[in-house]
Amino acid sequence: MQERRVQQASFVVLLVLSSVAFIWLVLPFYGAILWAVVLAVLFHPFHRAIALRLHPHRNIAAGISVLACVFVVLVPAAFVFTAVAREISNVYNWLSSHNIDLASLEERIRAVSPSFLLEAFDHITLGSVDELQQRFNSILGQVTQWAAPQALGIGQGAAQLIVVGGVMLYLLFFLFRDGAGLSVAIRKASPLADQQTDRFLKKFSDVITATVKGNVVIAIIQGAIGGIVFWLLGLNGALLWGVVMALFSLLPVIGAAAVWVPAAGYLLLSGEVAKGVALIAAGVLVIGLVDNLLRPPLVGKGARMPDYVILISTLGGITLIGVNGFIVGPLIAALFITVWSMASDRSSLE
Repeated sequence: MQERRVQQASFVVLLVLSSVAFIWLVLPFYGAILWAVVLAVLFHPFHRAIALRLHPHRNIAAGISVLACVFVVLVPAAFVFTAVAREISNVYNWLSSHNIDLASLEERIRAVSPSFLLEAFDHITLGSVDELQQRFNSILGQVTQWAAPQALGIGQGAAQLIVVGGVMLYLLFFLFRDGAGLSVAIRKASPLADQQTDRFLKKFSDVITATVKGNVVIAIIQGAIGGIVFWLLGLNGALLWGVVMALFSLLPVIGAAAVWVPAAGYLLLSGEVAKGVALIAAGVLVIGLVDNLLRPPLVGKGARMPDYVILISTLGGITLIGVNGFIVGPLIAALFITVWSMASDRSSLE
């Protein structure tokens, strides 16, 4: 009996060490693995339909599904990324060659502001205009100094991006082809009961679907509408601000209003009242309603978490691991809630 316990303990130690070593080995490609899994989950219904038609040609079906992911997701994302990078470069060049005069901007704002707003401004001690100009120029200089090496780093990281993309597509092919077998293997290897494993995997799939198909699609639509509105109003950097609105739309409570509300306020204070009112109308009546209209059919109630949990987990994920955090953060939060709900449910433990 004692020898058997030693053997079991040794096996557990070996299992943990080998798992940690494997995770450390693939950690440089965690982004590729994450997005391969995400795309496999999102395109699973499409692949299942293709696989049924082409049975038993699994390789051809998996190849078609990978090509669908490339043309539906990766190619448009590459075009948008290239256009946004070009627009950021244009904004950087404009800021480097133009001096923004805060004194004249203050005069214009005061000329169109009501008396009560001017009195409120007078009670706010931000320093003299010259001091604000010096601070602004200092911040602008720091931003430009930071942006130049970042742009260079993007160019130098192009080769690494190609490698990561190749790994993602390669893994995605096998996830499509062997996904059913992997699911069965995971269920067999799981130490949980079958009911718990099924619940755990379903929650994993639901959260990915809700986060990407729901939040990302809604964010893209809101950003596209916002960018088009900015372009129609003749505002500079419409594509860039549309992408920024899409990013903010991923965060509940904050949303795209974090971009269009300050822009509308600037237009109103600058004397362009018609454009400001038009932007407010578009923000409230179009951009703001997209979330309420599209989220229920895209996400559904079963996969939703409280907004405050989504907000904190998304911000925490982005802070810790970057852009991939907007998926990993809510996913960890959802799995945490699922595990604790399973622990509190006595029937699931029997």
